Amino acid sequence: MTSTRSDLDTLGATAVEILTAAEGPFVAALRSVPTVDKGGSDFATDADLAIERLVAEQLTRRTGIGVHGEEHGGPPAAEGAMWILDPVDGTANYTRGIPLTGINLALLVDGCPALGLSWLPLLDQRYTAVEGGPLRCNGTELAPLRPGPLADVVVGFGNPHKSGPGKGRFPTAYRLALLEAIARRSLRVRVLGSTAVDLAWVASGMLGAAVCFGNHPWDTAPGARLIRSAGGIVTDLGGTPHGFDSRSVLAGAPGVHGEMLEVLAAVGDPADYA
Repeated sequence: MTSTRSDLDTLGATAVEILTAAEGPFVAALRSVPTVDKGGSDFATDADLAIERLVAEQLTRRTGIGVHGEEHGGPPAAEGAMWILDPVDGTANYTRGIPLTGINLALLVDGCPALGLSWLPLLDQRYTAVEGGPLRCNGTELAPLRPGPLADVVVGFGNPHKSGPGKGRFPTAYRLALLEAIARRSLRVRVLGSTAVDLAWVASGMLGAAVCFGNHPWDTAPGARLIRSAGGIVTDLGGTPHGFDSRSVLAGAPGVHGEMLEVLAAVGDPADYA
Protein backbone atom coordinates (compact mmCIF):
# COMPACT_ATOMS: atom_id res chain seq x y z
CA MET A 1 0.00 0.00 0.00
CA THR A 2 1.13 3.52 -0.73
CA SER A 3 0.46 6.11 1.93
CA THR A 4 0.45 9.43 0.11
CA ARG A 5 -1.72 12.19 1.51
CA SER A 6 -4.21 11.58 -1.34
CA ASP A 7 -4.42 7.86 -0.50
CA LEU A 8 -4.94 8.62 3.16
CA ASP A 9 -7.62 11.22 2.43
CA THR A 10 -9.51 8.66 0.33
CA LEU A 11 -9.25 5.97 2.98
CA GLY A 12 -10.26 8.47 5.66
CA ALA A 13 -13.38 9.46 3.73
CA THR A 14 -14.35 5.80 3.40
CA ALA A 15 -13.80 5.22 7.11
CA VAL A 16 -15.97 8.24 7.94
CA GLU A 17 -18.83 6.79 5.88
CA ILE A 18 -18.51 3.40 7.59
CA LEU A 19 -18.42 4.80 11.13
CA THR A 20 -21.33 7.11 10.36
CA ALA A 21 -23.36 4.07 9.27
CA ALA A 22 -22.39 2.30 12.53
CA GLU A 23 -23.75 5.12 14.69
CA GLY A 24 -27.32 3.76 14.55
CA PRO A 25 -26.45 0.31 15.96
CA PHE A 26 -24.08 1.90 18.49
CA VAL A 27 -26.72 4.27 19.88
CA ALA A 28 -29.52 1.69 19.74
CA ALA A 29 -27.57 -0.78 21.89
CA LEU A 30 -26.68 1.73 24.63
CA ARG A 31 -27.01 0.15 28.10
CA SER A 32 -26.32 -3.34 26.72
CA VAL A 33 -25.47 -5.79 29.49
CA PRO A 34 -22.05 -7.48 29.74
CA THR A 35 -22.04 -10.89 28.09
CA VAL A 36 -18.32 -11.71 27.71
CA ASP A 37 -16.05 -11.92 30.76
CA LYS A 38 -12.53 -10.99 29.64
CA GLY A 39 -10.93 -11.42 33.05
CA GLY A 40 -10.43 -9.11 35.99
CA SER A 41 -12.87 -6.21 35.67
CA ASP A 42 -12.85 -6.26 31.85
CA PHE A 43 -15.86 -7.34 29.83
CA ALA A 44 -17.62 -6.94 26.50
CA THR A 45 -21.25 -6.82 25.35
CA ASP A 46 -23.03 -8.27 22.35
CA ALA A 47 -22.91 -4.75 20.92
CA ASP A 48 -19.07 -4.78 21.02
CA LEU A 49 -19.06 -8.00 19.01
CA ALA A 50 -21.75 -6.98 16.52
CA ILE A 51 -20.36 -3.48 15.82
CA GLU A 52 -16.85 -4.86 15.34
CA ARG A 53 -18.14 -7.41 12.81
CA LEU A 54 -20.13 -4.73 10.97
CA VAL A 55 -17.32 -2.18 10.75
CA ALA A 56 -14.58 -4.74 10.02
CA GLU A 57 -16.54 -6.32 7.17
CA GLN A 58 -17.16 -2.95 5.54
CA LEU A 59 -13.57 -1.76 5.94
CA THR A 60 -12.14 -4.96 4.48
CA ARG A 61 -14.56 -5.04 1.56
CA ARG A 62 -14.27 -1.38 0.65
CA THR A 63 -10.56 -0.76 1.27
CA GLY A 64 -8.95 -4.17 0.81
CA ILE A 65 -7.03 -3.66 4.07
CA GLY A 66 -7.33 -6.11 6.95
CA VAL A 67 -8.76 -5.26 10.35
CA HIS A 68 -7.46 -6.15 13.81
CA GLY A 69 -10.24 -5.69 16.36
CA GLU A 70 -10.19 -5.69 20.13
CA GLU A 71 -12.82 -8.42 20.36
CA HIS A 72 -12.20 -10.70 17.35
CA GLY A 73 -8.48 -10.09 16.81
CA GLY A 74 -7.09 -10.29 13.29
CA PRO A 75 -3.79 -10.18 11.40
CA PRO A 76 -0.70 -8.76 13.16
CA ALA A 77 -0.92 -4.98 13.27
CA ALA A 78 2.74 -3.99 13.64
CA GLU A 79 3.80 -4.44 10.00
CA GLY A 80 2.33 -3.19 6.75
CA ALA A 81 -1.07 -1.50 6.61
CA MET A 82 -3.77 -2.55 9.07
CA TRP A 83 -6.95 -1.07 10.46
CA ILE A 84 -7.12 -1.29 14.27
CA LEU A 85 -10.59 -1.09 15.81
CA ASP A 86 -12.23 -0.73 19.20
CA PRO A 87 -15.99 -1.04 18.56
CA VAL A 88 -16.97 0.30 22.00
CA ASP A 89 -14.33 2.22 23.93
CA GLY A 90 -15.41 2.88 27.51
CA THR A 91 -17.61 -0.22 27.71
CA ALA A 92 -18.33 0.25 31.43
CA ASN A 93 -19.69 3.72 30.64
CA TYR A 94 -21.63 2.33 27.68
CA THR A 95 -23.42 -0.33 29.74
CA ARG A 96 -24.58 2.33 32.21
CA GLY A 97 -25.72 4.87 29.64
CA ILE A 98 -22.87 7.28 30.42
CA PRO A 99 -22.19 9.10 27.13
CA LEU A 100 -18.38 9.11 27.53
CA THR A 101 -17.91 6.25 25.07
CA GLY A 102 -17.36 5.77 21.36
CA ILE A 103 -15.87 3.88 18.42
CA ASN A 104 -12.10 4.11 17.99
CA LEU A 105 -10.39 3.41 14.65
CA ALA A 106 -6.89 3.91 13.26
CA LEU A 107 -5.01 2.94 10.14
CA LEU A 108 -1.56 1.77 11.13
CA VAL A 109 1.27 1.75 8.58
CA ASP A 110 4.20 -0.28 9.93
CA GLY A 111 2.82 0.22 13.44
CA CYS A 112 2.42 4.01 13.19
CA PRO A 113 -1.03 5.68 13.06
CA ALA A 114 -1.48 7.39 9.69
CA LEU A 115 -5.22 7.90 10.19
CA GLY A 116 -7.12 8.38 13.43
CA LEU A 117 -10.87 8.49 14.02
CA SER A 118 -12.50 8.79 17.45
CA TRP A 119 -16.27 8.66 17.01
CA LEU A 120 -18.31 9.90 19.98
CA PRO A 121 -21.89 9.97 18.64
CA LEU A 122 -23.53 10.33 22.06
CA LEU A 123 -21.62 13.62 22.42
CA ASP A 124 -22.14 14.63 18.77
CA GLN A 125 -18.35 14.71 18.33
CA ARG A 126 -16.54 12.94 15.48
CA TYR A 127 -12.78 13.50 15.46
CA THR A 128 -10.61 12.74 12.43
CA ALA A 129 -6.98 13.32 11.50
CA VAL A 130 -4.77 12.28 8.59
CA GLU A 131 -0.98 12.29 8.83
CA GLY A 132 0.15 15.57 7.32
CA GLY A 133 -3.25 17.17 7.83
CA PRO A 134 -5.11 19.06 10.57
CA LEU A 135 -7.37 17.80 13.34
CA ARG A 136 -11.06 18.01 12.47
CA CYS A 137 -14.24 17.65 14.53
CA ASN A 138 -17.46 17.02 12.63
CA GLY A 139 -15.57 18.00 9.48
CA THR A 140 -14.46 21.40 10.78
CA GLU A 141 -10.73 22.09 11.12
CA LEU A 142 -9.71 22.90 14.69
CA ALA A 143 -6.99 25.34 15.68
CA PRO A 144 -3.62 23.88 16.73
CA LEU A 145 -2.97 23.46 20.43
CA ARG A 146 -1.35 26.39 22.22
CA PRO A 147 1.41 26.05 24.83
CA GLY A 148 0.31 26.65 28.38
CA PRO A 149 1.01 25.87 32.05
CA LEU A 150 -0.23 22.80 33.89
CA ALA A 151 -1.87 25.05 36.50
CA ASP A 152 -4.40 26.22 33.91
CA VAL A 153 -5.59 22.87 32.52
CA VAL A 154 -7.71 19.83 33.33
CA VAL A 155 -5.93 16.46 33.18
CA GLY A 156 -7.54 13.15 32.20
CA PHE A 157 -6.40 10.26 34.38
CA GLY A 158 -6.61 6.51 33.74
CA ASN A 159 -8.31 4.20 36.21
CA PRO A 160 -6.45 4.71 39.51
CA HIS A 161 -7.38 1.30 40.97
CA LYS A 162 -7.63 -1.19 38.11
CA SER A 163 -4.34 -3.03 38.74
CA GLY A 164 -5.17 -3.89 42.35
CA PRO A 165 -2.90 -3.30 45.36
CA GLY A 166 0.74 -4.01 44.55
CA LYS A 167 -0.07 -5.58 41.17
CA GLY A 168 0.87 -4.81 37.59
CA ARG A 169 3.43 -2.42 36.10
CA PHE A 170 1.69 0.55 37.73
CA PRO A 171 0.55 -0.49 41.25
CA THR A 172 -2.41 1.23 42.83
CA ALA A 173 -0.17 2.99 45.36
CA TYR A 174 1.83 4.52 42.49
CA ARG A 175 -1.29 5.60 40.61
CA LEU A 176 -2.72 7.27 43.69
CA ALA A 177 0.56 9.04 44.45
CA LEU A 178 0.65 10.32 40.87
CA LEU A 179 -2.99 11.38 41.06
CA GLU A 180 -2.28 13.41 44.19
CA ALA A 181 0.80 15.04 42.64
CA ILE A 182 -1.05 16.03 39.47
CA ALA A 183 -3.99 17.36 41.49
CA ARG A 184 -1.64 19.67 43.41
CA ARG A 185 -0.26 21.28 40.25
CA SER A 186 -3.15 21.20 37.75
CA LEU A 187 -6.45 23.04 37.68
CA ARG A 188 -8.48 19.82 37.97
CA VAL A 189 -8.15 16.04 37.42
CA ARG A 190 -10.90 13.95 35.78
CA VAL A 191 -11.29 10.15 35.54
CA LEU A 192 -13.54 9.82 32.48
CA GLY A 193 -13.41 6.05 31.89
CA SER A 194 -12.64 6.18 28.16
CA THR A 195 -9.21 6.45 26.56
CA ALA A 196 -10.85 7.55 23.31
CA VAL A 197 -12.49 10.49 25.08
CA ASP A 198 -9.34 11.35 27.06
CA LEU A 199 -7.12 11.55 23.99
CA ALA A 200 -9.67 13.17 21.68
CA TRP A 201 -10.24 15.88 24.28
CA VAL A 202 -6.49 16.45 24.65
CA ALA A 203 -6.34 16.91 20.86
CA SER A 204 -9.24 19.36 20.92
CA GLY A 205 -7.85 21.31 23.89
CA MET A 206 -10.62 20.52 26.38
CA LEU A 207 -8.05 18.58 28.41
CA GLY A 208 -4.50 19.81 28.71
CA ALA A 209 -3.04 16.34 29.23
CA ALA A 210 -3.96 12.70 29.82
CA VAL A 211 -2.28 9.74 31.49
CA CYS A 212 -3.00 6.15 30.35
CA PHE A 213 -1.65 3.13 32.24
CA GLY A 214 -1.47 0.86 29.20
CA ASN A 215 -1.14 0.93 25.44
CA HIS A 216 -3.60 -1.34 23.66
CA PRO A 217 -3.29 0.05 20.12
CA TRP A 218 -7.07 0.10 19.58
CA ASP A 219 -7.32 2.38 22.62
CA THR A 220 -4.40 4.73 21.98
CA ALA A 221 -3.39 4.76 18.28
CA PRO A 222 -6.38 6.83 17.06
CA GLY A 223 -5.88 9.46 19.74
CA ALA A 224 -2.12 9.59 19.16
CA ARG A 225 -2.79 10.57 15.55
CA LEU A 226 -5.36 13.17 16.58
CA ILE A 227 -3.04 14.77 19.12
CA ARG A 228 -0.01 14.89 16.85
CA SER A 229 -2.08 16.41 14.07
CA ALA A 230 -3.21 19.08 16.56
CA GLY A 231 0.40 19.90 17.49
CA GLY A 232 0.42 18.01 20.78
CA ILE A 233 3.00 15.60 22.19
CA VAL A 234 2.51 11.85 22.82
CA THR A 235 5.09 9.79 24.73
CA ASP A 236 5.14 7.05 27.32
CA LEU A 237 5.28 7.99 30.99
CA GLY A 238 9.07 8.13 30.80
CA GLY A 239 9.08 10.64 27.95
CA THR A 240 10.04 8.26 25.11
CA PRO A 241 8.03 8.99 21.93
CA HIS A 242 4.88 6.88 21.87
CA GLY A 243 4.87 3.88 19.55
CA PHE A 244 3.29 0.50 19.00
CA ASP A 245 5.44 -1.14 21.70
CA SER A 246 5.02 1.55 24.35
CA ARG A 247 3.68 0.39 27.71
CA SER A 248 1.90 3.60 28.73
CA VAL A 249 0.82 6.96 27.34
CA LEU A 250 1.38 10.56 28.38
CA ALA A 251 -0.29 13.03 26.02
CA GLY A 252 -0.41 16.76 26.32
CA ALA A 253 -0.25 20.20 24.81
CA PRO A 254 3.18 21.83 24.44
CA GLY A 255 4.37 23.13 27.80
CA VAL A 256 1.87 21.06 29.76
CA HIS A 257 3.49 17.82 28.60
CA GLY A 258 6.88 18.96 29.89
CA GLU A 259 5.45 19.86 33.30
CA MET A 260 3.71 16.48 33.48
CA LEU A 261 7.08 14.79 32.94
CA GLU A 262 8.43 16.78 35.89
CA VAL A 263 5.55 15.53 38.06
CA LEU A 264 6.17 11.93 36.98
CA ALA A 265 9.88 12.21 37.74
CA ALA A 266 9.13 13.56 41.22
CA VAL A 267 6.72 10.69 41.99
CA GLY A 268 9.45 8.17 41.09
CA ASP A 269 9.66 4.64 39.75
CA PRO A 270 6.43 2.62 39.79
CA ALA A 271 8.43 -0.43 40.92
CA ASP A 272 9.17 1.33 44.20
CA TYR A 273 5.44 1.22 45.02
CA ALA A 274 4.95 -2.52 44.48
